[in-house]
Amino acid sequence: MDAYRFSTDAAELDRERVHRWLSEESYWAKGRSRETQDAAIDGSRNYGLYACGSGEQVAYARVVTDGATFAWLCDVFVAAGARGLGAGKQLISGVLADLDRLNLRRVLLATHDAHGLYRQFGFTELADPSIWMVRGAG
Repeated sequence: MDAYRFSTDAAELDRERVHRWLSEESYWAKGRSRETQDAAIDGSRNYGLYACGSGEQVAYARVVTDGATFAWLCDVFVAAGARGLGAGKQLISGVLADLDRLNLRRVLLATHDAHGLYRQFGFTELADPSIWMVRGAG
């Protein structure tokens, strides 16, 4: 029996928990306001992983996409108690299965510490990172 249940239903998200995880525990969204987080959720495809039995949310991810050519996988977070138990793999597997239906040309992400996880799903380093540019805080 699976320990977790994957969902694409944004109505199931524990928005307060997601905000707390990202604004207090993540390295990339520290200090993000609840208003900004809610706007990000509302403007994105959202994914949750929930403990079977209790229904408690244990992981979150969102994707910014045009739904036709490109997607950015971001705000991936797994609660401390669920790390190392397959939750991250199940979350990413579900996200990518959902995105595969869109036949996107490219899915991009950025990570400081989870390269090994994402490589298992076919992600690689950019062939030519010098063609990518950024505006704003890096």
